[in-house]
Amino acid sequence: MRLVDYLDKGASLGGDAPCLVCDGRTLTYGEVRGLADRIASALAGRGVAPGDKVAVLASNDPVAFTCVFGISRAGAVWCPINPRNEAAENRELLDLFECTTLVFQASYAGLVDQIRGDLPAVTTLVCLDGAVDWALGWEEFLACGVEPVDRPADDDLAMIVGTGGTTGRPKGVMLTGTNLETMTALTLIGYPWPARPARPTYLALAPLTHAAGVLCFPVLASGGSIVVMRAPDVGGFLAAIAEHRVTHTFLPPTLVYMVLDHPDLDATDLSSLQCFWYGAAPMSARRLEEALTRVGPVMAQLFGQTEAPMMISTMAPSDHFRDDGSIAVERLSSAGRPAPLVTVAVMDDEGRLLPDGERGEIVVRGSLVMRGYYKNPAATAEASAYGWHHTGDIGYLSTDPGDEGFLHIVDRAKDMVITGGFNVYSTEVEQALMAHPAVADCAVVGLPDDKWGERLTAVLQLRPGQSVLAAEVQAFVKERIGSVKTPKQVEVWEDLPRSKVGKVLKTEIKKQLA
Repeated sequence: MRLVDYLDKGASLGGDAPCLVCDGRTLTYGEVRGLADRIASALAGRGVAPGDKVAVLASNDPVAFTCVFGISRAGAVWCPINPRNEAAENRELLDLFECTTLVFQASYAGLVDQIRGDLPAVTTLVCLDGAVDWALGWEEFLACGVEPVDRPADDDLAMIVGTGGTTGRPKGVMLTGTNLETMTALTLIGYPWPARPARPTYLALAPLTHAAGVLCFPVLASGGSIVVMRAPDVGGFLAAIAEHRVTHTFLPPTLVYMVLDHPDLDATDLSSLQCFWYGAAPMSARRLEEALTRVGPVMAQLFGQTEAPMMISTMAPSDHFRDDGSIAVERLSSAGRPAPLVTVAVMDDEGRLLPDGERGEIVVRGSLVMRGYYKNPAATAEASAYGWHHTGDIGYLSTDPGDEGFLHIVDRAKDMVITGGFNVYSTEVEQALMAHPAVADCAVVGLPDDKWGERLTAVLQLRPGQSVLAAEVQAFVKERIGSVKTPKQVEVWEDLPRSKVGKVLKTEIKKQLA
């Protein structure tokens, strides 16, 4: 399926049904489809051909998201550009992807102006919502359309997504229509959905350029509505769930913690929720248990990465509980079960597959896995060594009673700390730290040390009004996981450095500590 086919499927279930909701305005499926058709025609009128790359630089916005379907209708390739990136990084991505067209919001005109002179391949600049003398206005752009356009995708390529430049030059992940169709199928079969003729309502607070965006496709295929929040606002998020009777939503763990700490949570009507996805980073088992009690038995985990989007493994709300209805605490630190259309294994450094229970790199096969990195055959070959996609995550498939077959991720391979000759996985230490009632978030890293090789170091962000002593924290961790895994150094920071999508930046923490 092309990306626009999800919109067409939803429209076939009723063109007058609500599709996109934002700021009190509702666009029906018929209206969104009509605008997507005009965008496709305008792109064709500007010379965009099948396979050309079209970038969208915008915050959460219904019209910007509709551009995705116009791009697909024109047979072009969607390139989402993160508005939180620095100008230089976005210039590098636009150049790497060979984009010919850039659609942007007026609030990012200054950023685009900085880099447009260094983008010779970009022949069309379009401002969605303002007047910029060096770019086409929105109505001016739409007037470029000449005739209806409905083109097949070029070689099934649907989108190219930047991996981010935290470990070097960004790479472009090529995702096909088949990749996203597999992801959508896994979403629809792995989680609860309203029984027809009822339709889902999805609340998008997290950026539509990332996980929150691709989770819209199964909602559209079900004829559901998408409530778009332009900016993160936890109070507004809770109010929107109650107002719109939201059934599905997604947040990374950092924002889930903010929901749990918000004073309005316990007074908010959350009875409409069926599926509250969390993912994109490890979540504290203690805080997840709290969410299952206070938000409700609706929490649903997903584990994936840009190269194998969203659904390598899944944990539906029911998987968080035992048969007797009690919370299955032994599963809360897992990433769920391998998804049914994905083969998951654990591999050692020599390419040998390991038996269940042994730790190694998590590797994946199946139609969920990307085509490769755009114009980077060396990186593609490295990621697909031994015929499997390498996730870079260290983990194991459990053999413990009550937890058999669940995938546990113990660390990123690059984040493992070797201290005193022992391998210590930072995620395990972070889970122990997050069990402390004063800790809101944390990161564990290794620093050079003459005695230990690497000194296990914890940096804590505390909950409001809390304080702790290093010795208290060390004793707390030692009691739970032993002295080898107890941090030798404990720091308390007001906030942890984060990426544009909210992930804690351990490289920056190491740099600051050094």
